[in-house]
Amino acid sequence: MSAAQRRWAQDILHFWFGELRPAQRFARDDALDAELRRRFAPLLPGLSRQPSAAFLGDPLTARAAVLLFDQVPRNVFRDDRRAFALDPLARAITHGAIARGFDRGLSVEQRQFLYMPLMHSERIVDQRESLRRFTSLGSAYIIGFARAHYRMVARFGRFPHRNEVLGRMSTTAEARAVAAGNHW
Repeated sequence: MSAAQRRWAQDILHFWFGELRPAQRFARDDALDAELRRRFAPLLPGLSRQPSAAFLGDPLTARAAVLLFDQVPRNVFRDDRRAFALDPLARAITHGAIARGFDRGLSVEQRQFLYMPLMHSERIVDQRESLRRFTSLGSAYIIGFARAHYRMVARFGRFPHRNEVLGRMSTTAEARAVAAGNHW
């Protein structure tokens, strides 16, 4: 890994796991979105053009890239289709990191975010893997979210709460599911 790559990777990991409180990682917070936009959005255009293999040379870079391509877009492009545009890259890095054993020895919190692209996937095979991975973390709270995500994809083949921003038409059943609180 180059020195520049090591710097951005260390920076995002330190920010996510060192500077943010756990509750901040999932809250809607305009100030946090602005800080992520300032610090990490400039990395997205250049780094997102690289293949997933470019981020799998070491565990640190893989973990940082998953945050960069999965979590950062959800904050910096909130309520915009670009929030989900880098999901395939994040997912590929997650699969590669798991295959290389990069999840071994990580804290529950670190593994949770390494596995998050699986939970965010609209592919049922990823949802099944998500259930396995999140169950292995041993937290009933976390597995509850994995199960809820799985149920939406198993039922609808997608996340209905993304329909509007992605320009997809919702069925009546999907609209009811979203109204019932199935939106993350």
